[in-house]
Amino acid sequence: MMRSILTATLMALAILPAAAHARTMPDELARDRQDIREDRRDLREAWRYGDRRDIRDAREDLRESHEEYRDDLRDYRGERYTRYHEGRRAYRHHYAPRYVIDQPWRYRLARPYGYQRWVRHHRDALLIDTRRGTVIRVHRGYFG
Repeated sequence: MMRSILTATLMALAILPAAAHARTMPDELARDRQDIREDRRDLREAWRYGDRRDIRDAREDLRESHEEYRDDLRDYRGERYTRYHEGRRAYRHHYAPRYVIDQPWRYRLARPYGYQRWVRHHRDALLIDTRRGTVIRVHRGYFG
């Protein structure tokens, strides 16, 4: 009896940090967005009342806030893998230009036609119709 209680307690403690992290990540993203708004406001103030050094410093602060937000957003999205199937609509940010495979022949992927693009989504290769956002073909585990 005591062993089962101890085991259940240890399992709950192992799960608790992951659940807490999942809850706090959107809060962290909201704080990052608030920092960006404040840094934009500071930059406007620097343009109005500051000198070159103030403007440069405000730009640097804004750039760092954007980088922090991007990193946190990447971490948050990385936790949530979307398993795509043929015919399903893909989220637009999953076929953004930075995920497009520019030279698919290097990976021995079929040639895309028209508005079709090969994109990398985690370890999968997806052929997507960028006009409609639908998945045409899926190669699971293609990159690893």
